[in-house]
Amino acid sequence: MMGGTVEKTFSSWSGGKDSAFACYKALGQGLEVVCLLNAVRKRYGRVAFHGVRRELIELQAEAMDIPLHQFWVNLDNYEEKYKAAVQKVKSLGIRGGVFGDIFLTDGRQWVEKICRVMRLKPTFPLWEIKTERLIRNFVAAGFEAYVVATQANLLGKEWIGRRLDKSFIRDLKRLKNIDICGENGEFHTFVVDGPIFKKRIQLMNTRKVLIRGYWFLDIRGYQLVEKVL
Repeated sequence: MMGGTVEKTFSSWSGGKDSAFACYKALGQGLEVVCLLNAVRKRYGRVAFHGVRRELIELQAEAMDIPLHQFWVNLDNYEEKYKAAVQKVKSLGIRGGVFGDIFLTDGRQWVEKICRVMRLKPTFPLWEIKTERLIRNFVAAGFEAYVVATQANLLGKEWIGRRLDKSFIRDLKRLKNIDICGENGEFHTFVVDGPIFKKRIQLMNTRKVLIRGYWFLDIRGYQLVEKVL
């Protein structure tokens, strides 16, 4: 913040735990998150890697009462489309972006390059926090999230649809070569509730599907419900 003015920023949003927790942390630091920025695969109408329908991301934005800007990408034009989307939201007076990177330097360097070109300040609220501490803090903060994608050779069908809680953390710690936050792409999540949600997303109809070496939770029925106080 400069001169007592609240700094406006966007939150780079996947719908999963890291983007949600980074947004939460940024709000706690006094930043004003004026919109969520979300990339959708043009061919499938779903978030890349997570496999979540774009309508579910729209529902998250509605549940948080934060405007959403979705943009369509192919794998060969991601950077071009990302820059164009950032340029569009800059018209809202945005001066920075919030990102959920934890320890992968390649990812952070790409973000910093984009922000440098776009003249924006990147914020990394989760950077270099130990991943076990991070996921425990995420659960303790009151977030509710479920596993929606896994690399099938690392985490089988039984992990799909599991809620992130103490038992999930305990079971995952027993496995070798798996980062407990899935930072290497071992698994992806979808957040349905938390301290930044004004309403909760209820999942009602799901199925587990195996596609090209990845398990996905196909969420087919869902609705917003009032939170129980």
